[in-house]
Amino acid sequence: MWGFITCLNDILIPHLKAIFDLSYTQSMLVQFCFFGAYFLVSLPAGRVVKKVGYQKGIVTGLVIAALGCLLFYPAASLHSYNFFLLALFVLASGITVLQVSANPYVTLLGPAKSASSRLTMTQAFNSLGTTVAPYLGALLILNEAASSMSESASADSVKVPYLILTAMLLILAAIFSFLKLPHIESAEAIDEEKLDGSAWQYRHLVLGAIGIFVYVGAEVSIGSFLVSFLGEADIAGLVESEAATYLTYYWGGAMLGRFIGAAVMQKINAEKALAFNAVLAAILVGVAIVGTGSIAMWAILLVGLCNSIMFPTIFSLALKGLGKHTSQGAGILCLAIVGGAIIPLLQGMLADSLTIQIAFILPLFCYVYIAFYGVSGCKANDNPIVNLTTQTRQS
Repeated sequence: MWGFITCLNDILIPHLKAIFDLSYTQSMLVQFCFFGAYFLVSLPAGRVVKKVGYQKGIVTGLVIAALGCLLFYPAASLHSYNFFLLALFVLASGITVLQVSANPYVTLLGPAKSASSRLTMTQAFNSLGTTVAPYLGALLILNEAASSMSESASADSVKVPYLILTAMLLILAAIFSFLKLPHIESAEAIDEEKLDGSAWQYRHLVLGAIGIFVYVGAEVSIGSFLVSFLGEADIAGLVESEAATYLTYYWGGAMLGRFIGAAVMQKINAEKALAFNAVLAAILVGVAIVGTGSIAMWAILLVGLCNSIMFPTIFSLALKGLGKHTSQGAGILCLAIVGGAIIPLLQGMLADSLTIQIAFILPLFCYVYIAFYGVSGCKANDNPIVNLTTQTRQS
C-alpha cells in the first residue's frame, strides 16, 4: 500500500501540473511535501511508537494515511493546489508513522541474522505496489482526466481513486487492530524507565542514516530523470510516452531483486550483499554516463535490480543492537528519507548547468558511499553506549 501510494506521485505531478498550469519547480512541491513529511514527522513518530508499541503504531499510521487520502476529495472540490499539497503531507505523515512502526518490528520478529531477509521480503511487496501503481494510476486518473471537458472535472478524477485508497487503508487498520501479533518487550521502553544515552550515539546508525539518505535520493533521482535520459538522441531517442513504459523495467527490477534477495540473503552475509550491489550499481551508472545507445539505456535500467536489497539491508544493519533505542533509531532512519527530495533537486541543477547524462555522477557517488557502508560503516563494535555499559560492569 505505501509503495503504491508513493509511486502515484509520479502520476499526480504531470496531472496537477496540467490542471493548475504549474512550472516544473511548482509541480515538484508534490515531492517536497511528501518527502518533507518524513523529515518533520519521523522523530515524533519514533517517540509515539516508543509509548504505544509497534502494533498500535502501525494502526495509527494507517488511519492517518487514510485521512490524507480522504482530504483529496475536498482538495478536488475546492480546486486548490495548496489543499492537494496539504493532503499529500498528511498522507505522507501516516506513511512515515507506518514505516517507523512496521520496519523495525519486522527486523525484531525473529533471529537478528535473518533480519535483512525479512525486511527485504516486505520491501518486495512495496516494489509490487510501485510497479502496479503507474498502470492503475494512468487508467483511473489520467484516462478519466483526458476525457473531461473542464479543469474542475479533470481535478475530480482523483476523487474516486483516493476514496478507494481511504477505504482500503481503514480496512487494513481494522485488521491490524484485531490481529494478535507478538509483543516484543525487549525493544520497548517502560513509561517510567529512563534510558541511558540515545540512538544518536551509535556510529553504525548515524552512518546508516546517511546511507538511507543517499540511497533514496539516488533511487528517486534515477527514476525522475529516466524518461528524459531515454529521450536523448544518442541514448534511445524515445518519445516520452514510449520512454515511460521502460520505468516498469526499473521498478520491476527492484521488485524481482527483492523477492530473490529475501531467499538468497538467508545464506549470504547482508553486509557483503549490500557492498556487492552498491559496487555493481556504481559501475552501471558509470557505463550510463560514458556510454551511448542501448548499452547506456540498459545499464541505467539494470540499476533498479541492484537497488532491490539496499533499503531493507541498510535499515536492518543500522538498527542492529540498538535494543530499547530501536524505535528512536527507526525514526532517525525514516527522517533520512528526505534525501528523496534533496538529491533529485541537486541532480536537476547539475542537468541544467551540464547535461542530463553527466548529472548521473551524483547517484554514482551515492552508490560509492553505500559500498563503503557495507564494507566498514555498518560495523557495530565501537559505540559509546556499549563501551559505557562494559566499563560499568567491570567497575
